[in-house]
Amino acid sequence: MVEIKNLNKYYGKMKVLNDINLTIEKGDIFAIVGHSGAGKSTLLRCINGLEDYHDGSLVVNNKEVKTLKKTKLNEFRKKIGMIFQHFSLLQRKTVYENVALPMQIWGYTEDEIKKKVDDLLHLVGLSNKANSYPKELSGGQKQRVAIARALTLDPDILLSDEATSALDPNTTTSILNLLKKINAELNITIILVTHEMEVVKQIAQKALLLEHGNIIGLDVTEDLFLQPDEKMKRFLGEDEVVPQEGVNIKIYFPKDNAHQSLITSMARELNMDFNIVWGKLEEINTHIIGNMVINIQEKQKDEVCKYLENKQITWEILK
Repeated sequence: MVEIKNLNKYYGKMKVLNDINLTIEKGDIFAIVGHSGAGKSTLLRCINGLEDYHDGSLVVNNKEVKTLKKTKLNEFRKKIGMIFQHFSLLQRKTVYENVALPMQIWGYTEDEIKKKVDDLLHLVGLSNKANSYPKELSGGQKQRVAIARALTLDPDILLSDEATSALDPNTTTSILNLLKKINAELNITIILVTHEMEVVKQIAQKALLLEHGNIIGLDVTEDLFLQPDEKMKRFLGEDEVVPQEGVNIKIYFPKDNAHQSLITSMARELNMDFNIVWGKLEEINTHIIGNMVINIQEKQKDEVCKYLENKQITWEILK
């Protein structure tokens, strides 16, 4: 679906994307994550041909994007829908007219347009707003109109550039649920640019982390959050506060054993008491994962580590 190899992009002499390599499969919900200036929106615009790139390869739907000329590029973009942070709706057109606009530009018949627009407004839950104007809608409703408009030409890929950043948390959740529904029912690949980690946790199956144009993380979302490396921890701004005395062991709970009573069982079997320093469980894309830090005495270290190894539990000693 999307295959990027050794991609580089410059603005003048400044390198804004550095040796990007990634694959996005058909049907994925894929997040491109980074702080402001990381290069995430630039990468998104390279994918739909709005930005040039200087080196490397970017293949979308078996087409090398930089080789496409005007007519072919327009045809290529027809199969890529786009939604934006600030909706980009035409204020003097109704909801129906905003959604219909791409089909009108491409010369569809009025009957084709009416059926498609009616179907899409039903899909996004706005059938009763067809004759309303954008100024009469809430932020969430405006984004639903923008999503419907992005789907009118039956795209294979839907690109979302900070589409939930202007929305409150409850509305964000409703929009993310709508995108998951679209992904499941229409089998459309969704690529989201966001700086909001909660968005990534709620919807993305895989995620790419960018920092100053460099990839600092690329994996299944659960694995990125379950056991983050030092770059990921810095990206998340996480500080692990632990006691200075004794040995601190961090235990990881992946989705298959997040609810197991490991600590209780270990305390009973080893006849030991542990100081639980802190722990957390969180939902990542419908799966529960978590971790916990325990503090033990130095003399207990070997026995506890052996127990965890025998149980095939992932752990590390915090320095």
